[in-house]
Amino acid sequence: MKLNQDDPVKKYKRPESVLVVVYTRTGKVLMLRRADHPEFWQSVTGSLEWDDENLAATAKRELREETGLTADGLRDWEKTNRYVIFPQWRYKYAPEVSENTEHVFSLEIPAEIIVTLNPAEHDEYKWMDFNEAAERATSGSNRDAILALTAVLAKDRQAGEGR
Repeated sequence: MKLNQDDPVKKYKRPESVLVVVYTRTGKVLMLRRADHPEFWQSVTGSLEWDDENLAATAKRELREETGLTADGLRDWEKTNRYVIFPQWRYKYAPEVSENTEHVFSLEIPAEIIVTLNPAEHDEYKWMDFNEAAERATSGSNRDAILALTAVLAKDRQAGEGR
């Protein structure tokens, strides 16, 4: 989305974001608790910048900013979700904006590791099994992504066993 530098909309958050589900080969999903809403658990998320930042660059930036992880092996699902922005975050967007477009990514790492949280965004993290992570995810699109990933991994496992 290209805007004139003087466009007043640029003072607001861009209504386009990434969701990155980080998981381990051992079957755990990284979930982050929001510092500003402690009942809100999520995967790594973040909005695209107003400059022409591409999706993969946003996913890599958000991973680094929120967890300290690098994105070697980042997978773009080429899946887009559109959802109504939660009321508690509407003030961050231009007044006429009520929906966000989210692009789904995942990152597999070998095992659980210690991550470095950005305390302005998250105050706790947990490695959870897929079912617990799906249950704990506050966002429906996050929950759906975790469950879809579970199905893909099960299918891959079956295909590997059939060889």
